[in-house]
Amino acid sequence: MSVPSNPLTALIAEKGVLLADGATGTNLFQQGLEAGEAPELWNEEQPDKIVKLHQDFVDAGADIILTNTFGGTRHRLKLHKADDRVFALNRKAAEIARAVADKAPRKVIVGGSVGPTGELLQPLGALTYADAVEAFVEQIEGLKAGGADIAWIETMSAPDEIRAAAEAAVKVGMPYTYTGSFDTAGKTMMGLDPKDIHGVAPDIGSGPTAVGANCGVGASDILASLLDMTEADPDATVIVKGNCGIPEYRGAEIHYSGTPPLMADYARLARDAGAKIIGGCCGTSCEHLAAMRSALDGYTPGPRPTIETIVDRIGPLRNKTATESSQAAGRERRPRRRG
Repeated sequence: MSVPSNPLTALIAEKGVLLADGATGTNLFQQGLEAGEAPELWNEEQPDKIVKLHQDFVDAGADIILTNTFGGTRHRLKLHKADDRVFALNRKAAEIARAVADKAPRKVIVGGSVGPTGELLQPLGALTYADAVEAFVEQIEGLKAGGADIAWIETMSAPDEIRAAAEAAVKVGMPYTYTGSFDTAGKTMMGLDPKDIHGVAPDIGSGPTAVGANCGVGASDILASLLDMTEADPDATVIVKGNCGIPEYRGAEIHYSGTPPLMADYARLARDAGAKIIGGCCGTSCEHLAAMRSALDGYTPGPRPTIETIVDRIGPLRNKTATESSQAAGRERRPRRRG
């Protein structure tokens, strides 16, 4: 199936650098989502709150908003006895985001969020590649029907799962992007190195519109991954969507350490490091995003940052980077403990 013209590519050509939105889950928790609840069910049960989330991000300056469908495959939804509602929930989510985007005073792209299935593909697990493609097709069909502009494949660890989601997007007739989460000693949990992100799916359809990183363990680490990605392919359109500082437990609640000024500086450094799409992930509020918008507007990029610059301005790395490019920063690093 042929892929239609791509509004994301057109908007990058027009504006140069785009601002993607912030967190979905952590902001919905602020609106009353309970731990263990499926955010996707709120597309039907609490649509006004999803509208508010998207509208707040658009008002803060986002050029791209992502649908509330991160866990929208049958494999995730079956945990909530909703695996028979995949198409409807994804379509509804895209319709909500589309309506907000269409009311905006400027062009806003709707990315159809496609997260991992939560299953391991063969031979490590039971899920076959074909079954993974089928599950992603089911989800992306709903996103397309609801008006999403592009399949936004995110927070991935396994190259095979990225390829399955990309193949599904092409089957449905949508352009796609993908991002990995480099949260395990500078690589994804399944061992993908940031510099190798470009080689995961260049042969699927006409290739990805953009690739990059999201989530992870903090703004400094994702900027280190960004340096590796843009060095490996300076011409690629690279996405960076980092967490708002470092998560810390305060009693029973998770708090993210990043302030609006810190996220503004992260956005400037991401621009200097060559990112074309810059946003926030876990913990990134509308206030953070507004600060990032202000930081990027009219910003003239500076020199490509070093690891030392990143550590000095954003804080120490939590992971060891894949490149080990700075001995000076190395003493600041400590391995991440899971759990």
